[in-house]
Amino acid sequence: MNWWATVLVTAGALAVAGRGGSRLPTLSAGAWWPRLRASVAARPRPALMYAVGVMSAVALLAGGPVAATVSAAYGGFAGRALTRHSARRRASAARAAALDALAALAADLRAGLPPADLSAGLPSVEVGGGAERLTRLAAAVWRLAEQTGAPVADLVERIEADGRTADRTAASATAQAAGAQATATLLAALPFGGLALGVLIGADPLYVLLHTPLGGTCAVVAVALQCAGLLWAERLTGR
Repeated sequence: MNWWATVLVTAGALAVAGRGGSRLPTLSAGAWWPRLRASVAARPRPALMYAVGVMSAVALLAGGPVAATVSAAYGGFAGRALTRHSARRRASAARAAALDALAALAADLRAGLPPADLSAGLPSVEVGGGAERLTRLAAAVWRLAEQTGAPVADLVERIEADGRTADRTAASATAQAAGAQATATLLAALPFGGLALGVLIGADPLYVLLHTPLGGTCAVVAVALQCAGLLWAERLTGR
């Protein structure tokens, strides 16, 4: 029966990954890794669902339905964390590029070059991180300068200085929250240490958790509470 469940889970993952016309990349022997990375970066959610489906299928085959449930929960949570981290990195890079573009525009204006549409000089982004706000402020400065003759260079420099100050404040807050995040990660890893200790003393905790009704119930409830705690800690530190 496990074989049929494995086939069904894998087929469902492949169907989700291929939904909307997306296809798994046809990989050659020499360029499989760059093409795989590009495919995952272009469609992170289908790739995540496909990976979680494969992990669940392997866990179902190796350890049964409880192992598949636990694997799907951990895999989904880890994939979500990686996706969010990648999005934050892209947002940070876009914001840094926008601030550099503002600095270059201010320098050009100070040098006496003819002003251009300020918003056109900023990178077009859709990843958040405050870069859209910088673009809107630059566009507002351009309109204000056209209507009132206000000094564009001073306004642009003020926007850029305010943005860099906000970045330094955010970096300081992130550094102060790093301790709480490390504590949450350590607490999340403690159950694995308990399982390893049980194996070392000669017990068989994996059999109890994966192949008995009481153990399976405890494993599923524990994973649910663990994921809820990590989400709660993430929400607290994210503010």
